[in-house]
Amino acid sequence: MTTHTLSFKDKLQAYIHLTRFDKPVGIELVFWSTLWAVFLAAKGFEQFPPWHVVAIFAVGAVLMRAAGCAINDFADRKVDGHVSRTKGRPLADGRLTGKEAVWTFLILSWVSAALLVFLPVQVFMWSFGAVALAFIYPFMKRFTHLPQLFLAAAFGWAIPMAYVAVSQVLTGQTEVDIWCWLLFVGYMCWTVAYDTQYAMADREDDLKIGVKSTAILFGKYDVLIISLLQGVFLLSLAGVFWHYFGALSVLALLPIVAMFYRQNKQCLTYDRKLCFNAFLDNVWVGRYVFLLIVILSVSTLRG
Repeated sequence: MTTHTLSFKDKLQAYIHLTRFDKPVGIELVFWSTLWAVFLAAKGFEQFPPWHVVAIFAVGAVLMRAAGCAINDFADRKVDGHVSRTKGRPLADGRLTGKEAVWTFLILSWVSAALLVFLPVQVFMWSFGAVALAFIYPFMKRFTHLPQLFLAAAFGWAIPMAYVAVSQVLTGQTEVDIWCWLLFVGYMCWTVAYDTQYAMADREDDLKIGVKSTAILFGKYDVLIISLLQGVFLLSLAGVFWHYFGALSVLALLPIVAMFYRQNKQCLTYDRKLCFNAFLDNVWVGRYVFLLIVILSVSTLRG
């Protein structure tokens, strides 16, 4: 099938597949962590975040995740057809062209940037880092075994941006403190961990076609290193929660230990489907942490 023979409905579906709107788990992983930062930044000033900031960052997270998927498929257009899980992607099967994927990335990035006109200009300046990282990440798997690190930085950049936005709106000053960066480091460790689980599902195919990943780099120590990264994430989050909500709030993170235990148990089977399911289960971590932050914010600000 070529792009010229597609009906409007088929073409629309191809764009939905390109931007992964049919698979919202990836979007949620960025969406929830972005909102963690918005609410925590506001808690630093003992306030709730301005709702227009919440809305802009929520929509921006969705659009930039979709943009990242588009440029990822462009970078992988020559190899996706050789991987069983990705051979049905719209560039791999010919439903869309590389040019259409690049334009999708650019348009979604421009729309995201347009949202920033409703925020202080300092946020716009910080956004260049996010766009640059989102663009280069997909190409890193050709040059380094650490593309997951670039992915984590690309989507984690929303965290300092959220702190800039909230502090500017509430005080007129930019305050990106140590707690912001501790959250950022923790988020990066979590992202590298779950994206390594994702890469474990593709390891055999990636080895055949020469694509690099942390799953290949970590080798037989993959699950151990994933566990260590998850541990750093939990310690970072514990420090952040202690600062914003007090020592007892750290106990609320214990269910995440059980979530990670279940994930790693699945990964130890080295079954493709179970490794991928472990990756998918991380959406519950994102949801749970956001729910905790909202509940603790409400209880402490109104208590």
